[in-house]
Amino acid sequence: MNRKLEGKVALITGSGRGIGKALALKLSSEGAKIVINDLDEAPANETVAEIKSNGGEAIAFVGSVTQDGFADKFVAEAVKAFGTPDILINNAGYTWDSMIHKASDKQFDAMYEIHLKAPFQLNRAFVQAVIPVAKEEAETGKETFRKIINISSIAGEYGNIGQVNYSSMKSALSGMTKTLSKELGRYKINVNGVAFGVIETRLTQATDEKKTIVVDGNEVGVGIPEKVSAGFAKMIPLGRSGTAAEAADGVYLFCIPESNYISGQMMVVGGGLRM
Repeated sequence: MNRKLEGKVALITGSGRGIGKALALKLSSEGAKIVINDLDEAPANETVAEIKSNGGEAIAFVGSVTQDGFADKFVAEAVKAFGTPDILINNAGYTWDSMIHKASDKQFDAMYEIHLKAPFQLNRAFVQAVIPVAKEEAETGKETFRKIINISSIAGEYGNIGQVNYSSMKSALSGMTKTLSKELGRYKINVNGVAFGVIETRLTQATDEKKTIVVDGNEVGVGIPEKVSAGFAKMIPLGRSGTAAEAADGVYLFCIPESNYISGQMMVVGGGLRM
């Protein structure tokens, strides 16, 4: 069987759970070696174990993408384990919602750290590892395409009530994506983004219970009220929210050779939803 990502090395942040985990399993099934990252050790190791049980190769790198020095260490660990990386997917993230008249600087800064500064640092570390190899390949006339995929949201494309901090960072991430596609094209690095609509994860589960998680020391709410969730479903042309596997399939399109001549694009994976 000809697997599209045979031997490629893929780094995926936030890949112990949800969409990130679905991505890791998808890329591994196509032959990629995966570097799993999660805040918590247990889900990261569980995803690695599942990949290995399916005959794939993976390692875990536990920690927050917002930690000082994380990006350089993450990429260095990937190089040590598998060699020059081929794919970077900036997937880690969460929301900390509030209307602007109630929003704090701390909420704004938290979204900046994880949704804009961390991708900047990770993209830089990835590129620094790749460029020397890409230059050597170019000298021999070899064309090897590598991929950066920045994960965004339709909130960054169209805005969303209560998410001035989150939507601002995701909108800025689109600018980063388009700029890097121009800077890195000569090194045969495709840079694209995927903006998710309503995807079923622990962060977007329909519930009227008050649920929270702790991220980087911040307690943030998760879940969407039942009525709001139902309202979203009515707005989506395909009639329902997407699954983590469907979200991963959208990102996968930017990882495979068929997307080698596509760069600087922000694709919405949202069942046709336009907010």
